[in-house]
Amino acid sequence: MSQHPRPKFTYLGHATILCELPGGETVLIDPWVQNNPACPKELKELKRVDAVLITHAHGDHMGDAVEIAKKHRPKTVVANYEICNWLTQKGVENCAGMNLGGTQDVLGMQVTMVRADHSCGISDGDQTLYGGVASGYIVRLSGGFTFYHAGDTALFSDMQLLGEMYRPELAFLPIGDYYTMDPQQAARACRFLGVRKVIPIHWGTFPVLTGTPEKLVKALGDYGASCEVIGLKPGESY
Repeated sequence: MSQHPRPKFTYLGHATILCELPGGETVLIDPWVQNNPACPKELKELKRVDAVLITHAHGDHMGDAVEIAKKHRPKTVVANYEICNWLTQKGVENCAGMNLGGTQDVLGMQVTMVRADHSCGISDGDQTLYGGVASGYIVRLSGGFTFYHAGDTALFSDMQLLGEMYRPELAFLPIGDYYTMDPQQAARACRFLGVRKVIPIHWGTFPVLTGTPEKLVKALGDYGASCEVIGLKPGESY
């Protein structure tokens, strides 16, 4: 069991996570809040955002990026190079565009952009622009606690490599099916990653997303993977 201080994670629904760091700063992952039907009304107005991480450009992951960045003026907005170029054109400051395999310091954390198997188009008015590649993030705090936010992704065998290289203690994995992994694939991902705890994301927001935390628990049991499912409902914290 890790003795390192870890963030407080609040699930804002869908794939949006608010991380409150031990020092009080906050990191918002995949900023989709105002029009997110899963986000509780009382949490739609954020008090503080010091950094933003964007996994990919789809509206259900960065739909509020421009508005939130302009309101809270975070110290760093992290996304791939193409998304950051687009955000900068929209007036967002402090964009730090990166690419797969790279690492940068964000609020004293080491943030590594890693592969995700998914599409990535930017909706801009009535057109869809090239949005670079979709990604996930490995985040390592100064004390050593490490977590993985997979973004939207299918299962891929190199998750085993991510587990070997970064040894995350906690993973945020999509389980909804249709656009991403289903619970059975996510269970295998937990085994590849070697994580002790998993928080399911990207489920239940729309009827087509049929995966549930309960199905993930069953699938993990079927695979014999020893991983605890922390089934947060929108608005709940871990």
